[in-house]
Amino acid sequence: MNEAIRLINKLNTDRSLTQDEYAKLIELRSPESTSYITEKAVAARKSVYGNKVFIRGLIEISNICKNDCYYCGIRKSNKNCDRYRLTADEIIECCIEGYSLGFRTFVLQGGEDSHFSDDILCDIIRRIKLNCHGCAVTLSLGERNEESYRNLFEAGADRYLLRHETATESHYQKLHPDSMSFKKRFECLETLKKIGYQVGCGFMVGSPFQTVYDIARDLKFIEEFSPDMCGIGPFIPHKDTDFKDYPSGSAELTCYLLSIIRLIKPNILLPATTALGTVNSDGRENGILSGANVIMPNLSPKSVRKKYMLYDNKLSDGDESAQNLENLKNKMQKIGYEIVTDRGDISK
Repeated sequence: MNEAIRLINKLNTDRSLTQDEYAKLIELRSPESTSYITEKAVAARKSVYGNKVFIRGLIEISNICKNDCYYCGIRKSNKNCDRYRLTADEIIECCIEGYSLGFRTFVLQGGEDSHFSDDILCDIIRRIKLNCHGCAVTLSLGERNEESYRNLFEAGADRYLLRHETATESHYQKLHPDSMSFKKRFECLETLKKIGYQVGCGFMVGSPFQTVYDIARDLKFIEEFSPDMCGIGPFIPHKDTDFKDYPSGSAELTCYLLSIIRLIKPNILLPATTALGTVNSDGRENGILSGANVIMPNLSPKSVRKKYMLYDNKLSDGDESAQNLENLKNKMQKIGYEIVTDRGDISK
């Protein structure tokens, strides 16, 4: 038995590897190990969720952000970004439309925009819950203080996505300005878990300066933190950032890592991300076939979708559009999966 297969079997049994073993498993990626781990990951996912794929309606509420992350197209210093902010009524209208299409989870995502105070967001969350009976609300609005996170949770928010970006502090500092704190990011994740949210973290695959050992550290963090959700996707450069000339991350490595994460935690909610579909036309399907079980079509008003450009050529129409749900259902059926109308909570 070769070393990669041995490590995959160990992970499938123990749900744990050392950081060095994770690095070795990545280094030994081959057609054989990819095929083997994919098979194990799909079996693990099906043992918990069968062939169900959960959908989330993504609403990008603002591309205004106080931060200046070096990789991001909506960073504060990008003067070419056409800024917008949705009103509370526009956000509610998106949810009502999504509810009629069959969505039962809504993801409010945006830059760190100071306009969205606790009072405004709490009112929006309550209105969503009132108009969309039985739905879940996920927030992805960056770093806030504990009181704010608690207020939003008490207003009815169910989940919070906060990508950790990298579990290596020296790498984090290469991706972010000095005004942003590696320590604070991880404190926020711990706070969210303590309050009672279903919590999601995640990272970019192939981001500038990333090493195999950085990815191994990310995997070890995911194992130890045990998030309810984890969003990973390939790094894609944006023309108006410091990293515009860096290559995109690998869709194949991303899918391999999805399989590893599924074996770490078989019941995790794992999206096949928009970035994966952007770098590869079959990326989303390949993500599902590698162990993912969540897709997040775009419910934002069509007038703003092109403005939320985190990276170049980001998909927002076609199959990424929530209005094309039937086409997405057909694509999933062709690969043996079924989109369900469900909140899609983590299976305990």
